[in-house]
Amino acid sequence: MAITAIKPQKENEQARKPLARADTQFNIVARRFRRHRLAMVSLLVLGVILVASILAKQISPFERDYLNVESAAKFLPPLSRSPETGAMHWLGTNQIGQDLFTRLVYAARISLTTAMLATTLSTLVGTILGTLAGYFRGILDSVIQRVIDFFSNLPQLPILLILTAVLVTDPRLIPIPTFVIKFLQAIMLFDQEREARVVAALILILTLLGWTGVARLMRGQVLQVRERDFVEGARALGANSLAIITRHIVPNAFPPVIVAFTLGLAASLTAETGLSFLGVGIQNPVPTWGICWPLPRAICSSGRICH
Repeated sequence: MAITAIKPQKENEQARKPLARADTQFNIVARRFRRHRLAMVSLLVLGVILVASILAKQISPFERDYLNVESAAKFLPPLSRSPETGAMHWLGTNQIGQDLFTRLVYAARISLTTAMLATTLSTLVGTILGTLAGYFRGILDSVIQRVIDFFSNLPQLPILLILTAVLVTDPRLIPIPTFVIKFLQAIMLFDQEREARVVAALILILTLLGWTGVARLMRGQVLQVRERDFVEGARALGANSLAIITRHIVPNAFPPVIVAFTLGLAASLTAETGLSFLGVGIQNPVPTWGICWPLPRAICSSGRICH
């Protein structure tokens, strides 16, 4: 009798114990990421660059276009002080007396923001068109696929060089809404409207040439997801196409697009930097990493610091 009385009590205690929560995909990825030392170091470096670009106005010792007239054509060495203000030139000055540290910090803000906006817009366009093509198929799929084939077969580098050379020279050729210009001026700390228009034109060009890969990827994912049982169940329960796409298809088809976004961000940053370096992208006095790129070689060629 004693054994039979204790057994139900043990079963009740086991029933009261909380069930262990299953690890989500995010928790698994985050745990593996934290164990990867190189990934954590890279995250720290990227975080420092991002924070510095956000706080560019606060941490820069000089104004963006400040000119040290006395050090013009002299390439002041690092850790030298300005004869005018006494502020420290942490990385020295360039050939016209501008502080290199200030220019690099502002360049990080402009280059990273340009790449981020261009990649976000191209990912958004590719996701929408790829989802529509994969879900509805038929004539709409054929039309979108032909548009994708057309843009994919274009020689991107010559087209990119031509468009940027024309539109950056005269950015008013593209009618850009005023609120977009004001937004770019606010986040990139531009003083002149023309500077914001040049960046907006460059973002538009990078978006125009960068959405096709995401559209192809999203279309393939949607074609797989739309045939799964939970989508058929939602369709049988009377859910409309918009609800099926937003609640079931896009969330389950989107993870590969996140990977494509990270790769596209690097491609957009490289494209913006390369165009500025070649002289057909964002121009002086606006600082970008492409404009700052040739400075170390120019400093070493002058023989004032490296020898």
